[in-house]
Amino acid sequence: MSSIDVPLKSGRFPTAKFGQTQRKDKWWLEPLLVFLGYALFIVYANYAIINYNCGDRYCFEVPGTSYLSPMFSPLLTREVPTWWPSFAPFFGTMLILWAPLGFRFTCYYYRGAYYKAWWADPISCAVGEPRKSYWGERKWPLLIQNAHRYFLYFAILFIFILAYDAWKGLWFDGPNGPGTQFGIGVGSLVMIVNPILLGMYTFGCHSFRHLVGGRKDVLSTSPVRKSCYDCVSGLNRKHMLWAWISMFYVGFVDLYIRLCAMHIWTDWRIL
Repeated sequence: MSSIDVPLKSGRFPTAKFGQTQRKDKWWLEPLLVFLGYALFIVYANYAIINYNCGDRYCFEVPGTSYLSPMFSPLLTREVPTWWPSFAPFFGTMLILWAPLGFRFTCYYYRGAYYKAWWADPISCAVGEPRKSYWGERKWPLLIQNAHRYFLYFAILFIFILAYDAWKGLWFDGPNGPGTQFGIGVGSLVMIVNPILLGMYTFGCHSFRHLVGGRKDVLSTSPVRKSCYDCVSGLNRKHMLWAWISMFYVGFVDLYIRLCAMHIWTDWRIL
């Protein structure tokens, strides 16, 4: 396969400045789209978190059951803890979101994406960077990136928690009392898809792939592990796709529950 060398420094740009390049393609398009995508989700997520005490919009009460937004699950408290400083604002998500956010922030794909889109470091290949020195991830706060494998364990736990929330959303009022009759609402399906997409992203993680088979030199001697490794590798090939879909779907589930709680949307009962 032939290749074309596009040098960053040349007679035209002997000391390449930020954004200078000889590339003729739209190299800036991908970082721009990534920047806008992250910005959109961050703005909405902060809106949802700030409205924590606004009429319990993160939880839609259905006869016999309830739909709980994944941004607030598990719901540890509805009230401000007595030990919380009175001068500081309190949002219930502070107690839980550090785990899934830590997993995404330290994700290998996300790191490469937001380093380019938000920090312009580097903004793209063969394009001038804003600084000349290379710091790497050997100093704070970027040393936290090394904790990705530990955030993975919390992320897996959250998948089971959200799956349990989806299971609870399948039980409604029945002849034997509240939450005793199986049923399906549109919200039930919306909540079921969420842990599935999160699972596609989480179980395709590079760290999980290493956990499953990375420590073994010859996988063929362990057929079960080999099958698991191949499955994780299949998810890993589309890790970027699952990262984006699962992130925006979490926001959609919160939006769906929020609008139902505000009586803007109607949660239609299917079964």
